[in-house]
Order: sequence, then structure tokens, then C-alpha cells
Amino acid sequence: MTAGAGVTLTVLGCDGSHPGPGGAGSGYLVRHWASATALWLDAGPGTFAALQQYTDPTRLAAVVLTHCHRDHWSDVADFLVAARWTMTMAGPPVPVYAAPGIRQELGVDLEGIVAWHEVGDGDDARVGPMALRFSRTDHPPETFAVRVEADGGVLGYSADSGPRWPLTALGTDLDLVLCEATYTAAHENDEAGHMSGRQAGRAAREARCRRLVLTHRWAKIPADVLRREAEEAFGGPVEQAEPGRGFSL
Repeated sequence: MTAGAGVTLTVLGCDGSHPGPGGAGSGYLVRHWASATALWLDAGPGTFAALQQYTDPTRLAAVVLTHCHRDHWSDVADFLVAARWTMTMAGPPVPVYAAPGIRQELGVDLEGIVAWHEVGDGDDARVGPMALRFSRTDHPPETFAVRVEADGGVLGYSADSGPRWPLTALGTDLDLVLCEATYTAAHENDEAGHMSGRQAGRAAREARCRRLVLTHRWAKIPADVLRREAEEAFGGPVEQAEPGRGFSL
């Protein structure tokens, strides 16, 4: 994907709960090409290394961390080390929009590198031309789904969530939805704070999403089985996140 592609999403890592063989935790690069704006959306283990293949981390416009489970934020610590010792930051401190609890877990000096903002349900933020809105999901620690809107295109990211949170909380005008589907219907557990492929497909159908991409799959779950289950519930084709795969709005 190149300049002129509008808003794009690149998968840095998409494994559920922990990295599988050769994989990485949750992390995505969202870019608005016309303004050269780059947003790092979740920073699970292995995603900082992947990020450097696609963009200069010193020129990030912002970082979003959806909750305090380490498979969604741990690599921000590596970014901080690199920014302090091996990279020259290109501008002022990078805004970080994060769920509660992560700042305390980091326990390092952030001065001059990032500007930390703790977010809550319904909060808004602006990253260049991209408008962000956060929605509290059905997941044990305080977790926030994210709506990203720019140039008339809308991306919805569920972060981690069980089925009691509706994708409609992000709107019914979603062009692309990146929705967690950790396991199949055979593993459904309403107390786990995750969705099956069937539940993700149903949620996307109810939100009238135009395009559904599954993410956060456990490595032991067969990808094709999960996709077929989601397609039946969604009523249309479903795609799966893979490291390095790109999507355009």
C-alpha cells in the first residue's frame, strides 16, 4: 500500500492472549497517507519489531493502548527504550491514549518521550485528521474499543470483548471492522470476556458492518473453522488478520 491509498490498516500481530509460533501479540498500524499520519494501535509482544518494517517509530503521531493485558501493550516499553537510547525523536512527545493501569505497570520515566493520556468510556481524541472515539467493552480489565474516522471512512476495532458489548456502540456506518474472535462456538464462555467466531459474525451483522476481519485467534484454533463459523453468522465473506497483511478503507 502506498501514498494515495487513503486510510490503511497493517497487521503487526494478531495472536490471541499470547504469541503463537512465529507470531506476535495484538498490534496494528493505521495510516492516513495524505497527511503522513501514523497511529500504533495496541502494542503487543513482537509488534515493535514489526512496526519498524513499515514506518519510522520516531515519527508516530500517537499510540493507543486498549487495556492492561500485556499481550496488548508490552512492546511500548521497547519503544521507550529505543526512543531514549537509540533513536532520535522527530518532534514533541508522542501522545499515548491508554486504558487505566498501564502507566503504573510500565514504571519508567516517560518525560520528553510520550505524553500520557488516560481514556474513559465515550472519550474522544484527534490524531491528525483521524477522529477517535473509545467505548468500554465486555472484558475483565477496563478495555476500550476504538472507532477511527477519516476522509469519510470508518474503522472499528473491538479490542478484547465478550458478546455482551455490541459493535453498534461504535456505530452502524463501519466500513471495516477488526473484531476479536478468539475461539470457536465450542469454546464459548460468557465469563471469559472474549468472542467466538459465531459471536463476532453476529455482532458485525447487527452493526451492519461492510467488511469483517477477524483477529486475536488462539494459535490452537483452526483458522478455517473459525472463519467459516463467522461467515455463517455474518451472512457474507469474512477475512482474517495475518501479520503483514494490509487493508484499505
